[in-house]
Amino acid sequence: MKRVLLALALCGPLSVFAEGDAKDPFVKGDAAAGATKAAVCGACHGAGGNGAINPEWPKLAGQGSKYIYNQLVAFKSQKRNNPVMWAQASALSEQDMADLAAYFSAQKPVPGVASEASVPVAQKLYRAGDATRGLPACGACHGPKGAGNPAAAFPHIGGQNSGYTAVQLRAYRAGERGKEGSGLMMAAVAKNLTDAEIEALSSYLSGLQ
Repeated sequence: MKRVLLALALCGPLSVFAEGDAKDPFVKGDAAAGATKAAVCGACHGAGGNGAINPEWPKLAGQGSKYIYNQLVAFKSQKRNNPVMWAQASALSEQDMADLAAYFSAQKPVPGVASEASVPVAQKLYRAGDATRGLPACGACHGPKGAGNPAAAFPHIGGQNSGYTAVQLRAYRAGERGKEGSGLMMAAVAKNLTDAEIEALSSYLSGLQ
């Protein structure tokens, strides 16, 4: 009982999960069950996954469940490099990961604010890309408002913490991420981005909604 109350305090109300609600269509997780397992997540990712504790840690609220599940699997297998998340994911079962993914996917994301200076550089890249450098439009995969593609496990990037986005784009550019699957596309895109473009895109995406 104490664990449930702690989860509620950290992660918000469960009123959106009425008894009998269908499981998440992509990972078959139970969002209500995920809420009781998410207490520890709130320490880094904030209440309901809308983390503002450290700008280099991601918001999880509203993220696609399939994407969250895949990342937890990658952390558990240590294919994705993050010792803190290795420790957190190591004890999770497949059902735990599915339930957590369903829970955070169902939470309402709170957007950030883009800097005015980022718009001229980032908006063009996001909407149209740059064919001269082989850069496709970010919106082609992530959608006009950054909502991603839940079925394809392309992540929701609109409203994401700018610090986190910048770190991940640099990791893709350096080849530290994107060694398989859809990550290969991101690595191919990021290798052509300048530091200034990464900073601009990261800020712009924070305010995209």
